[in-house]
Amino acid sequence: MPKDALPQVALAGRSNVGKSSLINALTRRRIARTSAAPGKTRLANVYRVELEGADGPGRLALYLVDLPGYGYARGGAESANELRAVAEAYLGGPHAPYVLLLIDSRHPGLDADIQAAKWLESRGIGAHIVATKIDKLTRSERARNLDAIGNTFGTAALPVSATSGEGLDELWRMIARIARDAGRVE
Repeated sequence: MPKDALPQVALAGRSNVGKSSLINALTRRRIARTSAAPGKTRLANVYRVELEGADGPGRLALYLVDLPGYGYARGGAESANELRAVAEAYLGGPHAPYVLLLIDSRHPGLDADIQAAKWLESRGIGAHIVATKIDKLTRSERARNLDAIGNTFGTAALPVSATSGEGLDELWRMIARIARDAGRVE
């Protein structure tokens, strides 16, 4: 794991919620490996990202961390426990990460997502809720599901789509605010 003082923003969420695809969309590069099959991310993958003029003057440098997904694992319960251990070790480490909890907008209120939010909260880790795959919903489904996510998690979700690019600028602004609040901007 990086030892410098740059902020780290971890992307957490169920397998196949689109964590790796979102990193690729944010960076406009294929840096994170994606797959149609869930459960491919087996480690905490760390990407150093620099952005010029993000949400103010200067250069913004930070790490985006792609955590293994929860809710599915190739290899059964033993494999699921190994993936959970990777995420717990990272989130329990000394680097005080900031977390974007990705929720599939098509499936608001899943028990696995609720449990993940409660687990983060129990460890004093505040999570920003991001609703992925928003492009796959109709206008009425979008409104209904975003309301359900807000009611379930007690905060409004930022709707994004790695496919259409919707919400990516707003997400970058959120990430920039997180990094600037951490006080570690070069």
